[in-house]
Amino acid sequence: MRVGITGHTNLVPECVDAVHAAIRAVLVEEAGGSSLIGVTCLAPGADQLFARVVLELGGKVEVVLPAMDYRAKLKPERVAAYDELIARADIVSVLPFMLSGRQAYVAANERMLASVELLVAVWDGQPAGGRGGTGDVVEHARASGVPVVVVWPEGAARG
Repeated sequence: MRVGITGHTNLVPECVDAVHAAIRAVLVEEAGGSSLIGVTCLAPGADQLFARVVLELGGKVEVVLPAMDYRAKLKPERVAAYDELIARADIVSVLPFMLSGRQAYVAANERMLASVELLVAVWDGQPAGGRGGTGDVVEHARASGVPVVVVWPEGAARG
C-alpha cells in the first residue's frame, strides 16, 4: 500500500510522541499486513515522523524533494535528522527546480498525491497559509479522490 503524508512542520516537542503513536496506529490499521511504501517530501515535523514510523513498521520510504537546494534551506539543527532519513530512503527523486519555494512545494505535493492510495494529514484543521500548505494539500487530495485520514491527537499543537 502506498501512503503519502502532509502535515505541519512546527509541531511542539511535547506532542511529538502522541503524533508518532497516532501515525503508527493509522498505518497499522490501513496497511494491515500488506507491504507499506511511505511517500514523503521529508520536511521537518510530520513528514519525518511519518518516515520514521514507516521504517519502524518495516516499510519502504520514497522521497520527493521539491528542489535542488532543499537540504540547504533546513535550519542547522534539522540537518542531521534529514540526512539520517534520506540515507534510509529506498528512492529519492528531486524535482527540476533549482530553488525551494511555493511552486516547488506544490509540484512536490502533486507528485506525491498522484502516486499514493491514501494520504495521512497531521493537520489541525486550519486553512492553509497559501498554496502548498497542509490544508491546501488535504483539499487537493479530496478533490482528486485520494482518501485522507486526519491525525491530530489530543495535546497536539504547533509552535
